[in-house]
This record gives sequence, structure tokens and C-alpha cells, in this order.
Amino acid sequence: MTDRKTELYDLDLSGIAWRKSSASGAENDCVEIAELPGGGRALRDSKNPELEPLRFTPAEWTAFRAGVIAGEL
Repeated sequence: MTDRKTELYDLDLSGIAWRKSSASGAENDCVEIAELPGGGRALRDSKNPELEPLRFTPAEWTAFRAGVIAGEL
């Protein structure tokens, strides 16, 4: 892991504000997103918020979103 990635996983997310993705479905298959310092993002399953969320650097988040929008993921 790069230093930036390690920093993201070292962040305490206990007080972070989560919001449901606008792409979440009506069947409660929701993901929640949180903005992290430095432009990163965290992503978690709203049905299992106790699980460790994925964390993305700004560049990773841009690539992830592009893949979702393109139907690659």
C-alpha cells in the first residue's frame, strides 16, 4: 500500500458523515459514501455498516466511478 493509501486506512471514521449513493436501488441494495480529508472517499454497504469500508484515493475514486458508469463493474 502506498503511504497515501495507508493514511486513508488509518483514519478514524467513527464521526464521519455517510450519505446514500444516488445510484442505490429501491430494493435497499444501498451503498453509502463518505468524503475523506484530501478528496478521498470511503464506501460501505448500508446493510452491514460494521464491516470495514473500502477507501479510495481521489484518483482511485475517479477510476472506480468511471468503471461503474461505463458498466464495467
